[in-house]
Amino acid sequence: MTEIKSIGQNYGSLTQKVVSRAEEALGPKTITPAFNERMGDAIRDVADAQKNSADLAKAYELGLESDLSKVMVARQVSSLGFQMVLNVRNKVLSAYKDIMNMPV
Repeated sequence: MTEIKSIGQNYGSLTQKVVSRAEEALGPKTITPAFNERMGDAIRDVADAQKNSADLAKAYELGLESDLSKVMVARQVSSLGFQMVLNVRNKVLSAYKDIMNMPV
């Protein structure tokens, strides 16, 4: 019985040493956001880019903004962002369908 306790204590201290050495080598453990949080942030960023693009276009039409290239770049940024989010959604949907069609 004593041997089992000592092995358990040694195992705990060895585990702690391994974890501390791994943290030294890799740095402290960082928590990455979940996929749904990242996707939500991306959708909000795209919505902000689209709103900014619409505001710039309206300002240009009203004569408040004179830089056409700024307006066109904002439109392209919002368009590319929307296409990216749409493609990610399509890939997620495709992966979901593939998983659902897997035999059990």
